Amino acid sequence: MKPSRDISGLIEVMAALRTPVTGCPWDLEQNFATIAPYTIEEAYEVAEAIAHGDLDDLKDELGDLLLQVVYHARMAEEQNAFAFGDVVEAVTRKMIRRHPHVFGDENGIVTSGHVAANWDRIKAEEKAERAARRPPEERVQTSLLSSVKAGLPALARALDLQRKASTVGFDWNDPRAVLNKIREEADEIEAALDAGDKAELAEETGDLLFAVVNLARHVDASPEMALRGANAKFEKRFAYIERALAAKGRSPEEATLEEMDALWDEAKRKR
Repeated sequence: MKPSRDISGLIEVMAALRTPVTGCPWDLEQNFATIAPYTIEEAYEVAEAIAHGDLDDLKDELGDLLLQVVYHARMAEEQNAFAFGDVVEAVTRKMIRRHPHVFGDENGIVTSGHVAANWDRIKAEEKAERAARRPPEERVQTSLLSSVKAGLPALARALDLQRKASTVGFDWNDPRAVLNKIREEADEIEAALDAGDKAELAEETGDLLFAVVNLARHVDASPEMALRGANAKFEKRFAYIERALAAKGRSPEEATLEEMDALWDEAKRKR
């Protein structure tokens, strides 16, 4: 079997890996639940390649993410649920439906705000249609927030929960109000520290993180990308500390905190 630019080649590779007896023992043991963590990991690696501006790496990581889609589709096909072609058809239909300003007969000037409003309205219609297809006994009253996927990483889910609540006006109108909330949560952490209450500390730390995500949303910053940037900045500055100490024939383990703090400040000045 030779590599191909045709998606059918990748589908054939996955079918071979999942073929009993002749396939790969590891791949044959997997199911939706065991593969899901890899799917999430690959999505993060795509984001990392974008953050680094590495297009060669992005190409590879997009391939890895595409493999995850093919993998799940193959397992579903084995259960006679759906195949890869059904996934492609479903998302194509969805994208056409959600962009009536491109594929429909809408006229006039369309702004990104109109597009976002249309997207949310059409998503709600699709959700209602899916609910209507369920048997009556399976139809339950759901919360506004129930459409936010439970399996999302906590940072992304916090952002989606806040966005969803904001659609009915449950939101702050000023980023400074969110900043005040952050200060309030920091004060509550300090009170928990004074009390020595570990459980309360964990809860209040979660509240602080949630509030910081809210601030990122209000200033139009992606909390995920902002944190990735902070991680990269920390790595760069800590590497400066290591290099500066190595130049003196020393290691971080041999340095004092005061020395490392001074070098950290140097790294900040050098940016």
